Amino acid sequence: MGEETQTFIKACLIILASLFYSFYIPSKLPKGKLRVLSLLPIFSLFVILPLSLTRPVPITLISWFITWLANSKLLLYAFDLGPLSAQTSLLNFVLFAALPIKIKGKDPLHDTLHTRILPPNNWLRSFFFALFVVIYDRTKSWVMFGCALFLFIDLCFAFCAFIVGPLGFELEEPSDEPYASSSLQDFWGRRWNRMVSDTLRHTVYKPVRITFVHFVGLKWAQVMGTIATFFVSGLVHELMYFYVSRVWPTWEVTCYFLLHGVCVVLEMAVKRELGWRLELHWAVSGPLTVGFVLATGYWLFFPPLWRNHIDYESIEDIKVFAKNLKAFII
Repeated sequence: MGEETQTFIKACLIILASLFYSFYIPSKLPKGKLRVLSLLPIFSLFVILPLSLTRPVPITLISWFITWLANSKLLLYAFDLGPLSAQTSLLNFVLFAALPIKIKGKDPLHDTLHTRILPPNNWLRSFFFALFVVIYDRTKSWVMFGCALFLFIDLCFAFCAFIVGPLGFELEEPSDEPYASSSLQDFWGRRWNRMVSDTLRHTVYKPVRITFVHFVGLKWAQVMGTIATFFVSGLVHELMYFYVSRVWPTWEVTCYFLLHGVCVVLEMAVKRELGWRLELHWAVSGPLTVGFVLATGYWLFFPPLWRNHIDYESIEDIKVFAKNLKAFII
């Protein structure tokens, strides 16, 4: 067993012990300041935990699942909000805190009107993920790396859903065909990485909107909430980039998310003023939306990864994992 694997297992045990504490101790305290204070050591521990690792894939998993999402869920839990406040058993609490999962909500209108372009087939996703990794390994194409990254996120969610499956929960899909987005608002709000979108909505957007609505009115409070949400997302991504590269931020990623935040606000304003008169067919709006996401990603999102060879090292981690998995099965 390699040193990195041992460190990763130790990190998982620390997370488990921390969540045991979070379930038993803060729940005895009244919601609010006292519960937040009782969770401060856990928040701090989860922030420094990725620094104990050295490889990009384990670091990404810990920083994404734990530093970002688990800390956000625990913060909501401190105020008796969010998914953890409804969990009465230790097992469910640990699973919903440590894994990026969300129970599927009932939305009859969405289920009736929404038609998928492709079926959610994990075997097909796995095949294309392996294919994109192989092509990237030969061509070093940033498009192939981006496609592999998208499918890696989806497969991580699928594996988490598999773990929770025996408990009988029906979970939401991690992404809803982001390549079919009709607008930036549709892409970020409803299709891409929906667990993260939901977390940011409850931890950033709603608090900012509620705080400022009495001072600036609903319209400007929504604008401030949207910009704040994208700004926080950018800062968290900068932190994750620091974890995997150990290089101080260049703020390109923050600029990427702020740019998209401003564009979403402008998009909402135009829709509010013109409405149906500017409604474009998906054949036009879809490629424009996805093209803008990819073009700005090439400009601002991916360069810090390329400069520090994180893309190459991540693919190497995946190849080593696949090799070890093959040896274990055979």
